[in-house]
Amino acid sequence: MSTRRDPHGMRVLVTGASGTFGRAVCARLSGLGAHVVGLDLAPREDDPVEVLACDITDDDAVPAAVAEAIGRLGGLDLLINNAGIGGPAPAELPPGAEVRRQLDINLLGTWRVTAACVDALVASRGRVVMVSSRMAVMQLPLAAAYGASKRALVAYADALRLEIGTHVDVTCVYPSAVRSPIHDSTAAAGLSLEGMSQYEPLEGVVRTVLRAALGGRPRRDLPTTRRGAVEFFLARHLPALTDRIVARTLADRVRSGAFKGAELAAGVVARHRSAG
Repeated sequence: MSTRRDPHGMRVLVTGASGTFGRAVCARLSGLGAHVVGLDLAPREDDPVEVLACDITDDDAVPAAVAEAIGRLGGLDLLINNAGIGGPAPAELPPGAEVRRQLDINLLGTWRVTAACVDALVASRGRVVMVSSRMAVMQLPLAAAYGASKRALVAYADALRLEIGTHVDVTCVYPSAVRSPIHDSTAAAGLSLEGMSQYEPLEGVVRTVLRAALGGRPRRDLPTTRRGAVEFFLARHLPALTDRIVARTLADRVRSGAFKGAELAAGVVARHRSAG
């Protein structure tokens, strides 16, 4: 039995195809001989594959764009749900537009696209790859919406696997932090998580997504690094320990003045000072 699926001629749809992860994944799969079409809110002229404009928060636009993409591909063997955004969202504050935006794109956008693809994937006995996050299992402070959306994404993937797993494989991939524009809004708000996450190379994420997509044996969950695998294991089996590690790291960041002047972190800073 082959240990790797043949990508040549594989019909692939990638969301967030014009972003950092999406462009790299599209280029790699296309280079391996796959027929790739992307979806993105803002396609770029230099995208490595054909990318259709689509707002995945639009209930009406998604089915139409997916149908067009599948029509151009002539079917669908692989869906890579990569589209996602981050942003500042302390858990102690009421959910506003930023929280709703992250949930709508990261969770509901993925749900909309996947639902529009189910029939084609069942027909081909295809595969779905969800690009989740280490924060789906190990939450970091001041970014509650992102972690909540990615944890909910995994729950959605689990339900999807139970419903269509007789015909379609579903894998979640868990990158840690990669330097990309997804962190810009958080940094602009003074809530940079520098020092709380160890950055990993983009290549490792792309390699893991391809492993999920092309591996002969479908995997349920795939961290992207050895460190990520350890964090994934600890967060799943020793969550109180990971909570203490993250809390201690946050306290160190507060003492270092990392959140000085950041309005959204004012409560965290005040509480750590009063506890000291």
